[in-house]
Amino acid sequence: METENLQELAITTLIPQREPFVMVDKVLTCDEADAVTQFEVREDNIFLDDMKLAPAGIIENMAQACAARMGCINRMRGEGVKIGFIGDIRNCCIERQPRCGETITTHVHIVEDVFNMTLAEVTTHVNDETIASARVKIALVD
Repeated sequence: METENLQELAITTLIPQREPFVMVDKVLTCDEADAVTQFEVREDNIFLDDMKLAPAGIIENMAQACAARMGCINRMRGEGVKIGFIGDIRNCCIERQPRCGETITTHVHIVEDVFNMTLAEVTTHVNDETIASARVKIALVD
């Protein structure tokens, strides 16, 4: 899918979440193996804690980045948005919480995609600084 087209899409056409739980603003790139998303931490975020994105918000951003990748793939295949559930999170490491006003970039790399289960290595950055990483398993519902 062309990068410029992705960035123009409303994120809610790619993920099942709706406000106030949307934790991804846009998809920068996406293919079968990788995706990159962006999200600005704003003052009205429900996961804000002392003007920083709480760990639960970081993990939700990681999960929604995975969902946005799947939404892109489904769009390329002419299919609709599917509901996914976090099946497992391993090796989660949060180095620091992003501050209000910072933009986080989340990279999703698919390790395995078997039937309705996807295993992804996910890293979240502010500029060139890695602030979080995890191995996320997502189960999709048809």
